[in-house]
Amino acid sequence: MPLSKVPLLIIIGYVWPEPNSSAAGYRMLSLIRLFLARGWQVQFASAAEPGQHRYPLAELGVTEHSISLNDSSFELWISQQAPQAVMFDRFMLEEQFGWRVEQACPQALRILDMEDCHALRDARQHSFNAGKDMVAEDLNSELALREIAAIYRCDITLVISEFELQLLQQHYKVPPALLCYCPFLLDELPLTPVPDFDRRQHFIAIGNFRHAPNWHSVLWLKQEIWPLIRQQLPQAELHIYGAYPPPKATALHNPRQGFLIKGWAADALAVMQQARVCLAPLAFGAGLKGKLLDAMRCGTPNVTTAVGAEGMTLQGDWGGVIAQDSDTIAQAAVSLYQQRELWQRAQGAGFNIVQEKFSLAQHESRIWQQLNDLMQQLEPHRQANFTGLMLRHHNYRSTKFMGQWIEAKTRLAALTQPD
Repeated sequence: MPLSKVPLLIIIGYVWPEPNSSAAGYRMLSLIRLFLARGWQVQFASAAEPGQHRYPLAELGVTEHSISLNDSSFELWISQQAPQAVMFDRFMLEEQFGWRVEQACPQALRILDMEDCHALRDARQHSFNAGKDMVAEDLNSELALREIAAIYRCDITLVISEFELQLLQQHYKVPPALLCYCPFLLDELPLTPVPDFDRRQHFIAIGNFRHAPNWHSVLWLKQEIWPLIRQQLPQAELHIYGAYPPPKATALHNPRQGFLIKGWAADALAVMQQARVCLAPLAFGAGLKGKLLDAMRCGTPNVTTAVGAEGMTLQGDWGGVIAQDSDTIAQAAVSLYQQRELWQRAQGAGFNIVQEKFSLAQHESRIWQQLNDLMQQLEPHRQANFTGLMLRHHNYRSTKFMGQWIEAKTRLAALTQPD
């Protein structure tokens, strides 16, 4: 596909990026910078309401555009922009806008950014709530059917986790040619210098309260883990940060117990560097955990679960301790808090993970090579993806007609409203 002198990427966002509120916002900002660094123009469009902590994209030279659901004005707008590539932020956006993009600019490369595997996260949460282990059949949900279909309809899907890359290929049988491993990409590696063991105090937990795994983690800490830690460290405090704390979260604030709900952190790295240990007991979830990447960048050892560390370990090493039950998590937290040598070894392991797994320099050339090769052979690539052709043929038509019906119904309602 021939590129214009300054190629254009349009990102259709699920929400406006908030890198200091969620790992998803942090990742989206890194993808924007990835394209900007290669000389692309970037426009960001979303139908969502702007959040309180949205990132000022205009400061990066990114044009923002508000779009509407089920409205043909989108097609007119995007056809006028004539992008070389369109990125859908999560599969739901591909369902909503994919057929419109194909109709308005069929030669544009269609990229899906999963953020994380929603089907995996959903299956784990349902299994956890049911009090049972997840089995393979749990992964074949209606949500999975939608998500995997969106992957096939797109030209390439950015997959954040090596574990999920393997899952997509082995369980869902997605062809490797449709997938690109794209983890967190850091151009600033471990932050140095950082405060040493003696200049740090207290524990930290951080995560958007709207995210179900994070909220369960807070409850687990409050009800089981933190009381065990306080028995051994009666002067320690747990500082819990997160965007948009609901009343049910602020109600947990208890200075006498050292359990402090701090709310949104304007600078997550600054508060992370002051803590001695990060706690992230995640019972379910998917993707990579931005809070744990931040902890390792800041030299803050952590205690998390296997789900928390998934896709982030380096040859079995971890920047802290991986544990599964309340007693083991609490004891690991106390040991890291009290033992300088153990703490320093965990800090060093975290620095190594950041450098070896999440350096932009480690992945940038490979990612761009795959995208460039794809753009040069886009039509043969699409023809080889017969399942994608079939799904677009059937799904886009049903989605198209539904979208057009909703649009017509909305216009008719507006015309028939009394003055």
